[in-house]
This record gives sequence, structure tokens and C-alpha cells, in this order.
Amino acid sequence: MILSVKTPGLFTTVQDLGRWGHQDKGVSVGGAMDPFSLRLGNVLLGNPEGAAALEITFLGPTMEVLHAEGALTLAGPNLGMTVNGKPIPPWTVLTPSKGDVIAFSGPKGLGCRGYLCFSGGVQVPLVMGSRSTHTRSRLGGLEGRPLKAGDQILTGPPDPLWDLGAGLSLERSHLDLLLGENVLDVIPGPQDHMFSPEGIETFYSSSYVVSDEADRMGYRMEGPKVAHSGGADIISDPIPLGAIQVPGGGNPIVMMADRQTTGGYSKIGVLTRWSCARLAQAAKGEAFRFRPVDRDKAIKDLLSFENLLAHARTIRARYRSGGHKVLVSPPMGRRYMEVRLGGRSFTVTVEEI
Repeated sequence: MILSVKTPGLFTTVQDLGRWGHQDKGVSVGGAMDPFSLRLGNVLLGNPEGAAALEITFLGPTMEVLHAEGALTLAGPNLGMTVNGKPIPPWTVLTPSKGDVIAFSGPKGLGCRGYLCFSGGVQVPLVMGSRSTHTRSRLGGLEGRPLKAGDQILTGPPDPLWDLGAGLSLERSHLDLLLGENVLDVIPGPQDHMFSPEGIETFYSSSYVVSDEADRMGYRMEGPKVAHSGGADIISDPIPLGAIQVPGGGNPIVMMADRQTTGGYSKIGVLTRWSCARLAQAAKGEAFRFRPVDRDKAIKDLLSFENLLAHARTIRARYRSGGHKVLVSPPMGRRYMEVRLGGRSFTVTVEEI
């Protein structure tokens, strides 16, 4: 498929699951801000889960289809997508025709980031193993920048059965659960000992609002100041996804996909991956509370999503083989359980075949 960009949208970039394995060289991981939506959209099209897509922020591009071979879907919240003026809901697989115009009018509810996924994925050169755009370093994607008018979007060879998926639509997704909560799960540490008991109480009992300073690198949250027991600075150490830095001013900063690799502010906790995706869908002014959780809770959320992906694959296979539209519901065929043996813990997958 080839598409011509007429208007680029507010901030549209090529993203996959990120540029892993190079943080020791100072290279940011980057990648999709909501990787769950990207993965599910790719599964609907029969792509590898990490195939590159267009990440749309608030207002998407207007594009004309120049060559039509393959399917596409908008993965994520409703961003007002239309084809030739006809509204197309998210999670709907369609096969455009030459001359079709794809446009976006903006969010129609909660959520601000979506992924326009294509059969075969968006084809741009691989840079350090990834097609993701990191605009601060002008790395990857289309010359390391957001889309601009006149760009052409090329996609890879589509899945051999791409045309059999036209019309497949999921009426429920993980976003029904994800966007329903304004509580962000935090695994405490690694420097929570540097905060006073009053500071920790303030952090977990107060409401914090997404400020104007929120982008792909990090979200500065506004609310009651979080007090340190001493200074705020540490010897710089690695920054994982979701790290919550608290500078001396006391306002938490949640580090997101395009975060730097190291930093010198104390970290009171780290958001779970699930909660990082929730925050990535938040607009300026949305309010959240932080909740301490353990590692088991974080893993449970990830495994629940893996169940959903497995169910989506089943739906796709049934639909392509002549089945009818099937709604996404909690999958029944596959289960995960934890087994402890000899003092060791194992995660076991059980599936009826």
C-alpha cells in the first residue's frame, strides 16, 4: 500500500515496540507509548506484534491511498477516523481502494493516542533494529521527524490472507478496562527511602494532574509537593520505563517511552507497564492517584492482556475461515497459573486443544 500525506496531523510518527539493547550507548528505547494497542492492532491484521505503525496523537493526518493492496485498522481510542467522509470505528479492519481519503477529526471520548496499523507494517529503514521515531535525536522513522505534507507512506508485503479479514471488528478491547481507571499502579522504589514518611503519604493519598509539560519523554504531574527526607539528587543511574522522578521542587515526573537513559533525581517508584499505557492516553488536566502494588499485580495485568491477544488471534482465524463477527470477551480457552516447586516459582500456560 502507498499513501500520500496531505496534512500531517498534530504529531504523527512511525513507531514500533522500540529500540532495545542500546541504552548502554545512551540511545533511548522509544517506541509506542501504548504498546498494548499497537500489538492488538497488528494481531488483527495478521502482522508480527511489533510491526511499525503510525502513532497518532490527538489529531491524525489526512492521507490519500495511491496504491491499495492490504488492510488497515485504527488501534486505540476513537479519534474520529473517516474514509471518504464515512466514520470508521477503531478496531475495524478495512481494505481501502485507490483514491480513498483517510482523515481524522480528533478524540470522541477518553484517550488521545491511536495506531494506524497496516498489513505488512509501515516500511522505513531499520535503525539499530527498530523503525521507531525518536525526534529529539532525529533517529529512525521518516528522517527522525513527525510526518509532514508530501510524505509517502509505504507498507510491506501484506499477510497472504489479508483480504479475508475485511470487516472484522472488535467491539471491546483492553481500553474498556484501561481507560476506566484514573489510578496508576506503582512499584515502590528504588529510592523511596529518600522521601520522608510525610512525603510518601502525600504521594499516595493526593490527586495529581497532567500538566502542560507532558510529551513522549515524560509527564510532569501537578499537585501537592512530595517531600524528601534530605536532598533530591542521586548519582545518575538508569531510568526504566515509568520511573517517577521527584526533583527538589516536589512535583513527580513520570518518564515515558522517549526518556533519557540515565538521570540524577531520586525515584519514589516505577509505574507498571499497564499504567504507563493508561497515562499515555491522558490529556492535559486529567487527574490521577498513585497506588502502591507489588510485582505480582503488575505481572497479572500483563498476563491478562496476553489472554486477550490469544483470543484476538482466535477471532481473526475464525473470521477469515468464514465465521461471523465475534465480540472480544474474556478468553476461556487459555489460562495462566503460578506453580511453586522446590522454592522456585513458574508461570504455566494451560490451553484446551
